[in-house]
Amino acid sequence: MASEEFVVRLTTNPVTTWWIRNVASKIDPWLFKATGGRFFSMGPPAMPMVTLTTKGARSGKPRDVHLACLEDGDDLLVVASAMGQERHPAWSHNLEAHPELGVQATGERYAARARRLSDEEKAAVWPRIRETIPQMKVYEKRTARNIRVYRLSRNEASEGSKP
Repeated sequence: MASEEFVVRLTTNPVTTWWIRNVASKIDPWLFKATGGRFFSMGPPAMPMVTLTTKGARSGKPRDVHLACLEDGDDLLVVASAMGQERHPAWSHNLEAHPELGVQATGERYAARARRLSDEEKAAVWPRIRETIPQMKVYEKRTARNIRVYRLSRNEASEGSKP
């Protein structure tokens, strides 16, 4: 438990938060895709991670974001925490406008469809999210907004697709 507390403190302090927002957010999607999900700026992932390719809500241009995720059966859950900022992250607005997306997971790429969980669905999975992504305990204290959670379901046509 002391190790988990150290990692949470390390990854949620102001300096690291600045690094993630301003540097890693630009490097990690490219690096994660280029290595087939084996690496990002902090090395090999210690928790499940994905890079999502969404379509810009207004621009329609491809946008990449690197996130921690939670496996839920055949689906993935991603959390629009924005590290506890008061606004929802841009990628969640993109998914609301265009729910079809690309997913780069470790060792595979595939097409998926996103659906925002209802508050009841979110409440059912939130304890597992907090356990898998312990930084959420800090992020939820930083904001009063209702943090969105999305279910990513693989499109059947993309089954077995490799990077």
